[in-house]
Amino acid sequence: MMDLTYAFIAVLLMATVTYIPRVLPIVIFRREIKSKYIKSFLRYVPFAVLGALTFPDIFYSTNNIYTAVAGTIVALFLAYKEKSLVIVAVGAILTVYITGLII
Repeated sequence: MMDLTYAFIAVLLMATVTYIPRVLPIVIFRREIKSKYIKSFLRYVPFAVLGALTFPDIFYSTNNIYTAVAGTIVALFLAYKEKSLVIVAVGAILTVYITGLII
């Protein structure tokens, strides 16, 4: 019976922890945000978080750091040239594959 109580408390704590970040912005920002600085900051937050979560893993996605760096360089170049996401992904994958065959 103790394990069931422990599990129930754990579920309640996890639900609370995940609920707070969803409700907090609604409670804090009840009115429209008028500050241009805060609006521009909030527009870039999703991109910054996504980059911070994915970028370090790029270098550990292959068994060889050189293939990962080559694929990253090609992906960044294609993205800079404003190619579509599919072209960027396929270009990076092909670069990693070809570089892996060479090295």
